[in-house]
Amino acid sequence: MSRWILVAEDEVTLGEMLCDNLAHESHHAEHVTSGTAALERMAKGGVDLLILDIMLPGKDGFEVLRELRHRGDETPVLVLSARAADHDRIRGLELRADDYLTKPFNLRELLLRVDALLRRQPPPRAESDMLTFGGNQIDARAMRAECHDGQTAELTVTETKLLKLLHARAGTVVPRRTVVEHLFGSTAPATVRTLDNVVLRLRKLFESDPGQPRHLVTVRGVGLRFDP
Repeated sequence: MSRWILVAEDEVTLGEMLCDNLAHESHHAEHVTSGTAALERMAKGGVDLLILDIMLPGKDGFEVLRELRHRGDETPVLVLSARAADHDRIRGLELRADDYLTKPFNLRELLLRVDALLRRQPPPRAESDMLTFGGNQIDARAMRAECHDGQTAELTVTETKLLKLLHARAGTVVPRRTVVEHLFGSTAPATVRTLDNVVLRLRKLFESDPGQPRHLVTVRGVGLRFDP
C-alpha cells in the first residue's frame, strides 16, 4: 500500500535520489532541505514516515526530533546521518527515533528498514462504497448521492474517486500531488485546474455553505483534508 514519506535531507542530489527510489517502491515522497521546513511540513499532517538527516541547516535533526515528540507527534522517524559515533546514535534513540542508519548506506537496506517501520503503522482505512457525512449519503458504487438539502445527484468517476480517497484518509491532509496522481495519473501536473473544478462542484453538492466548507477543506500549499 502506498504511503507518504517526507525526506529531510540538505544534500539535494541525495534527497532527490531517495525520493525517486521511494516512488519506485510505490510510495509518495516529498523532499525538504532544512529542519524548519521539516517541522512545518509535519505540522500539516498526512506523513506516514520521516527520513531525517541530523546535519540540517537551521534546526538540526535532533532538534526536529525533540520538537516532534514534544508536540505528541508519534510519526515513525528513520534517522539517516553521517554521524556514526555511539553517542550520536544513542542520542537519537533517546529522543525516540525509531531507527538510525549511518551514511554511507546500502539503498536496499534503507528501503527494507522503511518497509519494516511502515508495517508497524496502521494503514489508511479501506475505501468504502457507502459514505455518510453532514446529512449526505453517497453510494460510490452507483455513483449517486442523496444530498443534505434533499436533492439527488449523479457523480462522475473522478468525483467518486476523489471522495473515496479523502474518506479513506479522513482527518489527515492528502497532498495535492497524491490527489492528482490518484485521479489523473503520474504525468499530470500538480497544478491541473480540473481538480479545483471537481472540488468546487462537490462543495456545491455537499456543503451547507460552499464558500466556508466544513467537510472538503483546502489546506493552502499542501492539499485537501476531509472532515466528516
